[in-house]
Amino acid sequence: MNNAISGFSKLTKEEKINWITKEYFANPAEAVATIKQYWNSDAKLQQLHDEFIENTISNFYLPIGIAPNFLINGKYYSVPLVIEESSVVAAAAKSAKFWSTRGGFKATVLNTEKIGQVHFLFKGDSAKLEKFFDSQKDNLIASTESITKNMQKRGGGITSLGLRNKTTELENYFQLHATFETKDSMGANFINSCLEQLAKTLKGEAQNYSDFNETEKEITVVMSILSNYVPNCIVRAEVSCKVSALAERKIENPQEFAEKLVQAVRIAEIEPFRAVTHNKGIMNGVDAVVLATGNDFRAVEAGVHAYASRNGKYSSLSHAKIENGIFTFWMEIPLALGTVGGLTSLHPLVKIALEILGKPSATELMQIVAVTGLAQNFAALRSLTTTGIQEGHMKMHINNILNQFQTTAEERKIIKTHFENNSISHASVVDFIEKLRK
Repeated sequence: MNNAISGFSKLTKEEKINWITKEYFANPAEAVATIKQYWNSDAKLQQLHDEFIENTISNFYLPIGIAPNFLINGKYYSVPLVIEESSVVAAAAKSAKFWSTRGGFKATVLNTEKIGQVHFLFKGDSAKLEKFFDSQKDNLIASTESITKNMQKRGGGITSLGLRNKTTELENYFQLHATFETKDSMGANFINSCLEQLAKTLKGEAQNYSDFNETEKEITVVMSILSNYVPNCIVRAEVSCKVSALAERKIENPQEFAEKLVQAVRIAEIEPFRAVTHNKGIMNGVDAVVLATGNDFRAVEAGVHAYASRNGKYSSLSHAKIENGIFTFWMEIPLALGTVGGLTSLHPLVKIALEILGKPSATELMQIVAVTGLAQNFAALRSLTTTGIQEGHMKMHINNILNQFQTTAEERKIIKTHFENNSISHASVVDFIEKLRK
């Protein structure tokens, strides 16, 4: 394809598909058939999905699975997960069942503060700017009243507003740093609307401030935007039991297992190369629930990884210890989530997922998500320190290989029987399929 296209967004859905398939596919008709195969037969439901984003041509399916038996703060949950990776749901369910007989998970929301900033440039006397801000602070907050009044009725709103001088890091750079409580809403649109109003009021009042000279009156607002780094919107998840209670079929020596797991976590605490993969395992669980409940997993990912680097070096999100014969495994992560607004009130399967979870509040959902991440991390560490990560993963992954080679029911039976007692790898499965077919 060597040609640009003008006005693509103005084309109808059919016209977009026709252009894409003719430009990029050797067999346009086959590509069109595949794209339309994923349309929903309910025209109204398909239109709903079409309007989630721009230039929609079809739906992209991901499976939604259930991990049951999560005992969290004395209450059982069946947790919905949306993910494409083999073994994640199975591992979460296995961890949930393991800990359900050992007291379950404990989860606590430590804080729910969210942050937004107005980034602006001020050329002048910073002492005069500070005096101006002090005189206008109440007025700045009051100017957002039309935006915040409904949130205030629910117990939320702007909780603080401060001026931050960042000129030692960037010339003329200052911030209005605001904190928010958004209750059961994730609050992105609410926060951004408040920030834009604060910026407008800041510029307007500066024009009328008699102590500013003409240059100082010309405040330049660079941008007004929430932050996805929420170090004061934290949830803690943990499990603990006597070391001896860790014993089961594949953990014959619980003391040795506990010590090895603690050592594995300590390696992730000090070695960034390991910490990234360690935390990725946590996010397998976190992201899957965040997606299932219609929340923004990219925002969560960005905030969590920034938090993992908060001490100047990327490190493990989870921690483990053995004290007085008690094994404890825990994690604290930032999570800004919502259960009202956005996709939570639009996407039918998001509504189903929230119904399965018992229509949780935002804080309850924070606890469920954090626990799922911790469970996933425990499952990975358990495999790594006992049988190795590949045994369970490849058993789950074998179905993908079999689908890739379009194996018959009879072939599947033979292949799975063979690999019950043989090492599984992608190469070994492919090799066996080829030999079987010869």
